[in-house]
Amino acid sequence: MTTSERPVALVTGGSRGIGAAIARALAAAGYDLLLTYAANAPAADAVAADCASFGANTVVQQADAAALGSVERVFAALDEGFGRLDVLVNNAGVLPDAARTETFSAERVSRVLTVNTAAVVLCAGAAVRRMSTAHGGGGGVIINISSRAAELGGAGEFVDYAMSKAAVDIMTRALANEVAREGIRVLGIRPGLIDTDMNAAHPGRLDRLGPSIPLGRVGTAEEVAQVVGWLVSPAASYLTGITIDVSGGR
Repeated sequence: MTTSERPVALVTGGSRGIGAAIARALAAAGYDLLLTYAANAPAADAVAADCASFGANTVVQQADAAALGSVERVFAALDEGFGRLDVLVNNAGVLPDAARTETFSAERVSRVLTVNTAAVVLCAGAAVRRMSTAHGGGGGVIINISSRAAELGGAGEFVDYAMSKAAVDIMTRALANEVAREGIRVLGIRPGLIDTDMNAAHPGRLDRLGPSIPLGRVGTAEEVAQVVGWLVSPAASYLTGITIDVSGGR
């Protein structure tokens, strides 16, 4: 194991959409990166190549967040490849098909809560063990990607998804208080309607809901990534325990 001289960020779900945009933004800001992906290796490799164009050393690691045992494997790869961690972006998530609550199967609910909540908590814990000054670390920042659904509720579409993200919001505030004296800031972002592959998998959704956005348009993954870049920077050094809406006012 060698220790990177550059700051290191771990971005889960970094092969597409918001995660890919965050990875590129952090690479441009001078970070080395470990990116995880669930299934699309070529897409992850393409993002890694983009990051390398900014001078970032980038490691790609397959990990399906539905298999909670993969968390320690990801962090072992991080330790082996970089020997440090400065930023964790908990981005990996699943958005199930739109459905009413009475139709939910046990398998659906289990997968949504495992990927969107349990894996996020386990990744945060693994990051704390590496970042916390109480464990000999040098501090760091944890960013949890939530969703406006956590407050809007997702009625008639994704109540289980909204539940999973509301839990993430609670964890962001609680963990921030838990580790505030240990050099770690914990923050969240609630994206609204963002033009990504995840939303594109639900045809017509952005067109249907777009007119409800006060700014009159859906957002871009890059706009979310810019907020992440600011939150991890010294400019946001007095912020912790909050979750910011990036939603065009919706």
